[in-house]
Amino acid sequence: MNNTEFGFETQAIRTQNERTQFLEHSVPLYLTSSFVFEDAEDMRASFTEEKERNIYSRFSNPNTSEFVEKICQMEGAEDGYAFATGMAAIYSTFAALLKSGDHIVSVGSVFGSTHTLFTKYFPKWNITASYFDINQPETIESYIQPNTKILFAESPTNPAVDIIDLELLGQIAKKHNLILIIDNCFATPFLQNPIQYGADLVVHSATKLIDGQGRVLGGITVGRADLIREIYLFSRNTGPALSPFNAWVLSKSLETLPVRVEKHCENAVKVAEFLENHPNVNKVKYPFLKSHPKYEIAKKQMRLGGNIVAFEIKGGIEAGRKFLDKIQLCSLSANLGDTRTIVTHPASTTHSKLSEEERLAVSITDGLVRVSVGLETVQDVINDLRQALD
Repeated sequence: MNNTEFGFETQAIRTQNERTQFLEHSVPLYLTSSFVFEDAEDMRASFTEEKERNIYSRFSNPNTSEFVEKICQMEGAEDGYAFATGMAAIYSTFAALLKSGDHIVSVGSVFGSTHTLFTKYFPKWNITASYFDINQPETIESYIQPNTKILFAESPTNPAVDIIDLELLGQIAKKHNLILIIDNCFATPFLQNPIQYGADLVVHSATKLIDGQGRVLGGITVGRADLIREIYLFSRNTGPALSPFNAWVLSKSLETLPVRVEKHCENAVKVAEFLENHPNVNKVKYPFLKSHPKYEIAKKQMRLGGNIVAFEIKGGIEAGRKFLDKIQLCSLSANLGDTRTIVTHPASTTHSKLSEEERLAVSITDGLVRVSVGLETVQDVINDLRQALD
């Protein structure tokens, strides 16, 4: 069903597989590893791709296809492929498109596992990466080499909630004939659509706000059909496919994505405003606070500011640890995008293995705290943060 003429919410709810002979209202689970053929000719034509049909759930499955179709419509993409995790999407996307000797230009503020891919594993295959400072976008072109193939960025970034101008990245990628890949996890397709600004591919960890309830793992890459074809061929042979059950859960989750994310953002603004006025907080980073250095860019390319608030607590690492120990209502977890508010202190946990110099280079100060604002009564969240800060 093609719903591109409808609104975002209608697409999210009404994009479904065709009903079976049982005329179900909710799409059923297709928990099958494989599919059968009518005869030898049907089987031959299917494997040569003369027919578009399901063969094996590592390649495609009705539940996975529905999830992919929804994200493609939301992002304005031509095609996509769904993965078991967000990192499977990141790895497979790069691995499918790069060869030995290629070079990546990336924003320095990337998720820790993405950083590990770029610095530990890709160099084993003679694939190198250069980082640019997100606060100095005018330097990006100086990092581009003759062998540069991909320009990559997150926006907003994890965990410092920095913003980069997607339109500028699109212009640079086009000028230098680079593949522009954007990790859109923090924004979701509801808040931001990088393809509008020139992105060739968009990657999501569906584990986060797309699921929204901390239940399943998943990832997805959508974008240009020719690039997705390469990613599909790589992935059907290497096996990082999303399970049908998780695809079914995530497709159902998309039906409530707009209403959930709007409420997340509404709560996050209130939390950010509270933190900005607390005496034990040095500074707050939230895209839709006027104090954010890239506020105008965020307003240009995002519908709302997202659910992640970063703030710097006075007292450094020790104050951060004490703050976490005093939290009562909110969760201490490595996840984000959940219905439940989650607080993390990157310097003592997720980024503790980096040197202080490496952390500061990507805006992770000793006192930085990341809050993934949930859907609870927002005053209860604020009260918990207040007592922990006081």
